[in-house]
Amino acid sequence: MKDPARLSDGDEARGRLLADLPVTERRLRLAGASTTLLEGGEGPPMVLLHGGTDSGGVSWAPLIARLSESARVVVPDLPGLGESEPVVEMNEVVFSDWLAEVVRMTCEEKPTLLTHSLLGSLAARFAIHHGELLRRLVLIGVPGVGPYHMPLSLLMTAIRFDLRPSERGGARFADWAFLDPIRTRHRDPEWFDAFMAYEMSRGMVPHVRRTMRQLIKACTKQIPDADLRRIDVPTALVWGRADRMVRLQIAELASARFGWPLQVIEDAGHVPMVEQPESFVRALRAAFVYGEPR
Repeated sequence: MKDPARLSDGDEARGRLLADLPVTERRLRLAGASTTLLEGGEGPPMVLLHGGTDSGGVSWAPLIARLSESARVVVPDLPGLGESEPVVEMNEVVFSDWLAEVVRMTCEEKPTLLTHSLLGSLAARFAIHHGELLRRLVLIGVPGVGPYHMPLSLLMTAIRFDLRPSERGGARFADWAFLDPIRTRHRDPEWFDAFMAYEMSRGMVPHVRRTMRQLIKACTKQIPDADLRRIDVPTALVWGRADRMVRLQIAELASARFGWPLQVIEDAGHVPMVEQPESFVRALRAAFVYGEPR
């Protein structure tokens, strides 16, 4: 096993993350940007949209094989993150055009959209205006569905990493994202170390840092309740009970206001699909999103 500090080659780290996954990788020009996508599996389409992570869609890697057993999964990298080319500015309009093209170019029928964290705020806005393109919507740790204030120490962590990316700064983010980073790493050290190395390699790219700044600015603002009530796509919330980045109370209040079912993942923080993948899959089934109980 290599120490993550020695996995400096981003291509090597990405290769480790994708090794043995039942997916193919291709590039499509969508909304003016060359976009990298992973695709695999058979069944109803499911688009997995990553959160505000420099590494893009590979953050879904621990769950892709399981979901692809009963669905055709499409996992794009947002322009400016992962391996996708950047755009001048990532905002609601650009995102909406891009996601509409992702759906039209990769899905033969309306997909279920699973969306995490910062990008979930943009995806919720997308559902307000383009719900006819979606079958279902699942929001995971999304700040925009309620009154959100980024914790000051989290903001300072983001600023420090933006100014000077470092392994120490990446570890600080891991402390925020995971309830227990050591336990999560212990579950699959090879994957975890490769993920941290790839995240670090992308975080050193200027256009990736610029995209992350734009996302933080655009996606931490609350979406007006009147707009959220216009979502007519079946919508569910999935949250880690111990989420420190976007507190569970935001989900509880949104569930009460909009009638969206809420599935809470115990013993998990901001990335429950990585920390508790089996519980996450059960939560999707409970929300009538994916497959039938086995």
